[in-house]
Amino acid sequence: YGFSHTRIDNIYKAMISRCYCKNNNRYERYGGRGIVVCEEWKNNKMKFFEWSFSNGYREDLTLDRINTNGNYEPENCRWVTQKEQQNNRSNNRIIEFNGDIHTIGEWSEITGIKIATICNRINSGWSICDALTKIPVIGNNQFKK
Repeated sequence: YGFSHTRIDNIYKAMISRCYCKNNNRYERYGGRGIVVCEEWKNNKMKFFEWSFSNGYREDLTLDRINTNGNYEPENCRWVTQKEQQNNRSNNRIIEFNGDIHTIGEWSEITGIKIATICNRINSGWSICDALTKIPVIGNNQFKK
């Protein structure tokens, strides 16, 4: 196919390995949870490549499953930035505030408050409102809204 040893070929091999090779260090999070690759892609690497190039594959994007509990299949996959993929992890903490739902990472971007600060505040019993709206004053232990 002319794709041997290319980035997209490596992505394909890694996807197969995560789902079917029990000695893969990520197997428990994928194949071990029952996540599989659709028959079309599993049995025909070129079908995966064709889907990829028709659905936005670029060298700077990563393969992401929209539903992190779903399989690798055309309806559940997309090509996204690393940042977008990190916000779609199954272990993300989702927070609703003022009718908006985001991950802590997204709230950090929105508010300008560091991820660790938001996490520490929530884990220390702060309300979601205070954790996301009180901005620390540098060099001072007081907070301002």
